[in-house]
Amino acid sequence: MAVVGLTEVVQRLRTIVRAARMMTSALKERRPDLLILIDYPEFNLYLARIARKCRVPVFYYISPQVWAWRRGRVKKIARRVDRMAVILPFEERFFKERGLDVVYVGHPLLDEVDSALEHRTLTPHAPCPDDQDHAHHPIVGLLPGSREDEIRNLLPVMIQSMALLRPRYPHLGCILPLARTIARDYMDGFIEGAPVPIEIVEGDVYGALARCHMAMVASGTATLDTAIMGIPMAVLYKVSPLSYWLGKRLIQVPFISLVNLIAGEEVVPELIQEDVTPERLADEAISLLEDETKRNTMVENLTRIRMDLGKGGASTRAASIAIEMMA
Repeated sequence: MAVVGLTEVVQRLRTIVRAARMMTSALKERRPDLLILIDYPEFNLYLARIARKCRVPVFYYISPQVWAWRRGRVKKIARRVDRMAVILPFEERFFKERGLDVVYVGHPLLDEVDSALEHRTLTPHAPCPDDQDHAHHPIVGLLPGSREDEIRNLLPVMIQSMALLRPRYPHLGCILPLARTIARDYMDGFIEGAPVPIEIVEGDVYGALARCHMAMVASGTATLDTAIMGIPMAVLYKVSPLSYWLGKRLIQVPFISLVNLIAGEEVVPELIQEDVTPERLADEAISLLEDETKRNTMVENLTRIRMDLGKGGASTRAASIAIEMMA
């Protein structure tokens, strides 16, 4: 059911309605001890209303990004949600100021990444044992998103940028960590005939990132994956023209990427809509591979962001809250 953009929802509307009916029946007939909601506000706030009528307590883990757009939904959340756990450091204050019972538990990605960070220390970056120089044997990570429409919008541009980079870097290679939501054969259709070798890695995004010198990343959680691993990146965002036009009038934050929002400043470059071009992507890649000052500054800022995300254990803390609510 996941989509990016406003108009794109219409294409999945039948599936969404069917799922809502199924979940409504489950709440009314089975009366669970707790409803745990994760993000996805339009669908989940509807379920929260049904749960309230059924006297089922509601725990919202990973809050909707109402701080970015349509802040009026906070009142709806306050009416329908009993407790909330948030995973971004600035969210706790935002919701507390609006009267919600909320706690910051840290980011769950930190628990997943620990072993990969250790692996990265032992086997740094690119799989070129005779030359680890990122300016001569670069490995570029391609993270075009976890939804098919994101991949259609972004991956072809990423691949076209590789064609521009290849003359400058004859030994250029690419790694593409495959999202769990995307079938391998779907991705194969995009990379067939690519101008550089693209290695698809399944089930090990952090191990894949550990081998990269820089990454091109779709805006979303993958930017935090990349930031936690300390990999310099350029962030991309592109939706339908109508969704973008509407979004510009609704979104109330200065940045599109979670990395920059957490930092409160532009730590990583954002290429949005018309700026998502092979030429712009190639320029950003060259800059991050060859400008040591820019590269080192970005890595330092990404390290600071990782520290802001907490020390791990977010899922355990969230589970403790759920147990309290059921007790």
